[in-house]
Amino acid sequence: MKSDTPLRETTDEGVPVSVKIRERITASRKRYNANDNIAQFIEPGELDHLLDEVEEKMKGVLASMVIDTENDHNTQNTARRVAKMYLTEVFKGRYLPVPAITEFPNAEHLNELMIVGPITVRSACSHHFCPVIGKIWIGVLPNEHTNVIGLSKYARLAEWVMGRPQIQEEAVVQLADLIQDKTSPDGLAIVMEASHFCMGWRGVKDMESKMINSVMRGVFLKDPNLRREFLALLPKNSSN
Repeated sequence: MKSDTPLRETTDEGVPVSVKIRERITASRKRYNANDNIAQFIEPGELDHLLDEVEEKMKGVLASMVIDTENDHNTQNTARRVAKMYLTEVFKGRYLPVPAITEFPNAEHLNELMIVGPITVRSACSHHFCPVIGKIWIGVLPNEHTNVIGLSKYARLAEWVMGRPQIQEEAVVQLADLIQDKTSPDGLAIVMEASHFCMGWRGVKDMESKMINSVMRGVFLKDPNLRREFLALLPKNSSN
């Protein structure tokens, strides 16, 4: 029996996987800024196809820079290496879901200040894609309802957030939001100190400058004594 409904034609054959992913994001009315995670819109197997697509686009970039990738043995596979670096290493925080974090109840009702750090973090500025390398300190004041996570998990969360093209001020806020959601403490404080290669490698070429910023939440924002205690416990020469 012939169906009254016409067979649906395949409309996505030959459509780049980046276009398919972008269409899903826009259909969900979500944004896809450089420092956003888009893992929920990537279907199984598509990351491999995206890698192939980025490789082809990178070949075009190298060709436009007049680099002979066919005869120059040093750059014959550069397009593939760069594509893999971006998608599976330095920017994987865009394409992979948040790491699984085991949370435990605060059985002992801990309510004392805890500081984790320095956690070494690596990112890249979203202006020039130059490296941003620095350290983060996290202060947590738990309560009896706070979820407790292992110390290494703070580093995993920080790596996930920083593994995207970032602006340092926004990165610290994103990390604070994530930890706040995972642990629900009475107070949360984060300090980040980083070197920006967009200053040291280009522009003013100042290798000594660093940027330090902080986010304070809950009692750290309300209680100046607690805030001073947290800052006083950080290493005085944090860059050494």
